[in-house]
Amino acid sequence: MKKVIILLALVVGFTTANAQTKEATKTQTEETAAKSTIDFVSKVVDYGTIEHNSDGVRTFVFTNNGTEDLKIKNAKGSCGCTVPTVPKEPIAPGESGEIGVKYATNRVGPFTKTITVTTNASKKPVILTIKGKVNPGEKPTDAPEKKKGGAPLEKK
Repeated sequence: MKKVIILLALVVGFTTANAQTKEATKTQTEETAAKSTIDFVSKVVDYGTIEHNSDGVRTFVFTNNGTEDLKIKNAKGSCGCTVPTVPKEPIAPGESGEIGVKYATNRVGPFTKTITVTTNASKKPVILTIKGKVNPGEKPTDAPEKKKGGAPLEKK
């Protein structure tokens, strides 16, 4: 009976020590990740009201206020009309960078889209937002009017 109790105590002691070691390793990994940061001037870019087929390129400016290099692992738009571009090289501590985004302004009407950015600074991704409204394009005034049958009316 004593042998069983001693064996049980050893198993419990080993399991507790192993769990504490795993927790310490996890904490060290989180601390290392927290040594780089990504701090944005603004996480929202408002295009306002823009014209159809106008320039849809905008930027999000950020700074690494940490002590280690910042690496942007991935940036993904919420749909194909929102295309992000990110720096390929790591951003040194104290340095700034830009994440570019191009919205397809051939789509008319209001829009709100997101860009999900994954970095080594945090396990949680950063969500950036673009919003605005695209006015419809101008209709050509030189086109001849059509009657119900589809044939153009003659101008007098």
